[in-house]
Amino acid sequence: MTCKHRINDLLKRAAIFAALFVCGTAQAQDVTITSQNGGLAVTGRVIGFDGTYLQIESPYGPLALDYTRVTCEGATCPDPINHTPVVRLSGAARMVDVLMPALIDGFARSKGWRSTLKELGSTRLQITLTDDSDTVAEFALHGTTSDEGFADLMTFSADMVLSLREVSEVELALAQEVGLGALDSAEQSRIVGLDALVPVVSPSNTATFISISDLARAYAGRVTGWVDIGGPDLPMTLHLGPASDGQVQFLRRLLGGALADAVVHHASVAEMAAAVARDPGALGVGGMGETGVAAALTLRDACGFVTVPRPLALKAQDYPLTAPLFIYLPEWRLHPMARDFLAFLRTPAAQLIVRRAGFVDQGAVPIPLDAQGQRFVSAITAAGPELGLEELQRMVRVLTALTRQSVSFRFEVGSTRLDAGSRSNLIMLAQRIKDGDYAGRALWLVGFSDGRGAALANRDLSSARAEAVRRDLLDLLGQLPDGVTIETEAFGEALPMGCDDTEWGRQMNRRVELWVSE
Repeated sequence: MTCKHRINDLLKRAAIFAALFVCGTAQAQDVTITSQNGGLAVTGRVIGFDGTYLQIESPYGPLALDYTRVTCEGATCPDPINHTPVVRLSGAARMVDVLMPALIDGFARSKGWRSTLKELGSTRLQITLTDDSDTVAEFALHGTTSDEGFADLMTFSADMVLSLREVSEVELALAQEVGLGALDSAEQSRIVGLDALVPVVSPSNTATFISISDLARAYAGRVTGWVDIGGPDLPMTLHLGPASDGQVQFLRRLLGGALADAVVHHASVAEMAAAVARDPGALGVGGMGETGVAAALTLRDACGFVTVPRPLALKAQDYPLTAPLFIYLPEWRLHPMARDFLAFLRTPAAQLIVRRAGFVDQGAVPIPLDAQGQRFVSAITAAGPELGLEELQRMVRVLTALTRQSVSFRFEVGSTRLDAGSRSNLIMLAQRIKDGDYAGRALWLVGFSDGRGAALANRDLSSARAEAVRRDLLDLLGQLPDGVTIETEAFGEALPMGCDDTEWGRQMNRRVELWVSE
């Protein structure tokens, strides 16, 4: 079956699923919308109301109609005067259980309101926002999986998807088919915080390091014992959380293939970590802060580059297994309450809540030069005959006059398009510039490349990438505030972050960093 046929087959199945979902409650939920002159009548299910426009699911796809210019008949027609907005979020249980209630409460407090949480079964929460005794909004949360979150969006049962992974190609096609728009666009995707996948072993296992390549080989079933990757003489057993969990899907996508049949899936990441801790030969992968008493492994590649899942490394995308927490939105207009909540997520107050919930926020912070000593040592060690001392001295001379920020931009594999995390970073940076955080300062976008090819060509390539990021940033800003300048510089392969003999290493090396003047 070709890829095209497979997608078409999935589209048909999704349409059948949506039809079955709707038909079960269609008679109770359908409304009839009639234009003022009676020349147009449409029957469908209400899927949203933003106070001005009514969205319905119709035989023609999702329609948005000016509610002041039509009449509505049916039990679910909204009352424009006494309407209480309901914002529906569905997806990853880890985000629903831990993060979103805290963010919604913080949003309420920022407005001077009170939030009240009520559990509606094992997977559903209702959070009511009140101003004195008046209800101003409700947030309905469905804690399930990233897969189910996208399914709820496809069937118009959710306004936002909470996901521990990026939207898949098949889901993008399905979304376009049912009229949800381009879910991977900057307007329809957000990153609310950062997590990390951390390899873990039993405390009795003497292994302390693992490479990305060996991690991929292990979960593909090509490693049977720890001795095969330089560890103790123990058979290796493989453990992960639920197969439907977004973290597992994210890992599978990162490692580039199917997982071995021998992988043991557990009902939760906590159960996985406990099982790993009991088995001296076990290997597991879990979210940062979810590893329990299991011992975390440091990532180290064949060239000796070491990365640890610390907040600064995640913010700068220097940790290869950084896992963003995504929110995906439909193309249609959301209620102003939902839009206000999304705007709140970019505020410093929301980023503080993200940190307190055990995740890593996206707020940029300076990285002192003395914290980057290992990077400069690696640059000197890795320098080849084409990259002479003069170029390294030039790099040190330029960068020591600046301060690195925990903002980096990386690109999709084989593309000049920024990856999802970098697109979010660009929007956040533009907002900080508009808010005056860099008033009177010069911003430098500094490009780096991998080491394949000639050194001079690599420097030109890294310069082109830095210029591309600058253009995208200026497009977002429209106009630079007075006293702010944005410059570019490039050093090609001079400051590697990983081995060039693996795609992982090359991907880490192809980047644009943000540096600022004092």
